[in-house]
Amino acid sequence: MGVWELLLVGLVMLLGLCGVLVPGVPGPWLVWASVLWWALQDRTTLAGLVLAGATLVLLVAQAVRWQLPPRRLRQGVVTHRLAVRAGAGALIGFCVLPVIGAIPGFVAGIYLAERVRLGGHGAAAAATRAVLRAGGWSVLTELFACLLIMGAWLAALSA
Repeated sequence: MGVWELLLVGLVMLLGLCGVLVPGVPGPWLVWASVLWWALQDRTTLAGLVLAGATLVLLVAQAVRWQLPPRRLRQGVVTHRLAVRAGAGALIGFCVLPVIGAIPGFVAGIYLAERVRLGGHGAAAAATRAVLRAGGWSVLTELFACLLIMGAWLAALSA
């Protein structure tokens, strides 16, 4: 697979990551479809394993999401700016502390955004809990799954 095709696969994955933060966009399935496209073009055992792993991770993420309360992101609690900051926090956390850093990074992104908006620790902590109850855990589950898949793809490329 050429450099331009790999770049296109990576861009579709980034689009999927952004799609996780936007209600109604099938972000995780865009990430999976890009891995499928790459695996069908690459046709190595490693590519097949990454595709199988991506499929398993997304199925587990869906099972976890079904156990969580339904998303209620349209209640005015979550803004697009907050979603972007939470996603950026998850991505930074994922890079600083590989894999598990996405979880505290996501929560820290929400907290910092709310602290700037509201000004105090108590109000920001309460707002963070409200955001997580309003569907933040569901978003985090999808985002974490997509970051795992993207990390596995990047690791396979470097192998």
